[in-house]
Amino acid sequence: MANVTVNVPNDLKQDMNALDEINWSAVARKAFDDKVKLMKKMNELLKNSKLTEEDAIKLGRKVNKGMMEKHYKKMVK
Repeated sequence: MANVTVNVPNDLKQDMNALDEINWSAVARKAFDDKVKLMKKMNELLKNSKLTEEDAIKLGRKVNKGMMEKHYKKMVK
């Protein structure tokens, strides 16, 4: 099995050390595995997409604007 080094902030490391019953290597391995599986699925779904990065940014901005307007209306009521 290969080794991977992960840097974490000192305060997080202290908190992790306080929870010595947890196998942090197993936690990290699971998180890495889950992320890789998700990215593989996303790549498979998007492999034939004609959507460009610029299109995705524009679409994201429209969604953000719509969500902002929706929540603003709720706040103003």
